[in-house]
Amino acid sequence: MKVIVAEPRGFCTGVKRAVQLAEQSLQRGKSVYSLGPLIHNPQVVERLQKQGLKVTDSLAKVPDGAAVLIRSHGESPGIFREAQRRSLEVIDGTCVLVRRAQNIVKQLHDQGYQVLIVGDPNHPEVRGVMAYAPGAICLNDKSDLPKIAGHRRLGIIAQTTSSLTAFGWMVGLVVSSGCAEVKVVDTICQATHARQQAALEVTKQVQVMFVLGGRQSANTARLAELCAAQGVSTYHLESWLQFRREYIRGKTVAGVTAGASTPDWAIEEFVRNLRQE
Repeated sequence: MKVIVAEPRGFCTGVKRAVQLAEQSLQRGKSVYSLGPLIHNPQVVERLQKQGLKVTDSLAKVPDGAAVLIRSHGESPGIFREAQRRSLEVIDGTCVLVRRAQNIVKQLHDQGYQVLIVGDPNHPEVRGVMAYAPGAICLNDKSDLPKIAGHRRLGIIAQTTSSLTAFGWMVGLVVSSGCAEVKVVDTICQATHARQQAALEVTKQVQVMFVLGGRQSANTARLAELCAAQGVSTYHLESWLQFRREYIRGKTVAGVTAGASTPDWAIEEFVRNLRQE
């Protein structure tokens, strides 16, 4: 099997920083709690848990005297205030681009714009960003447009892992809705965009595409969607354990890419095994 690997792929700067913060904090021997999975990759989270990281879904479950690790997706202002009130040590692993999005929506809100966020309303990044602009509206698809009726001044940003195509399409729909003023700020991560473009280039050269990453990873899912849209058989897998030989039956050239939360060792293992098939 000939295997073409997209470049860039895998860990982005924000994810790498969050993982490094977790490892450094655990080395101190202090009890460290992550609010939700640190990144959307179960293999990495499992490794960190074996090193002592505890994952919780609520700040209330973090005991006094412990450290709380804010994951790369960020958190609402209320979480930071509550942690400060309880004198918990806060290790802020928020991605700098997510922090930028938080600051932008706050500015738009303060300037009197109705804030719109194009993205998945259930994604932790989106929930956290929306908390910086009370009353913000999330637009996931065309069916959400009635929510903006009556608002004349709109400020629009994107979930950092959105595709430029999807963001542009939604912005076009908003602009055509008849509002008086629209301010658009591109908050899409350029690393995410670069990975998407690299993956699309690989699809032109292969018969089957493998996209590696957690099932809950938004940017990985979007990579898989984009590759599949090119007409290439595409499989979103978390690891080599999910590989099935029928995926490559009758095929001689395969492509591999990975989401921003997929570690190099997982990619290398998959590519090494695939080349032996």
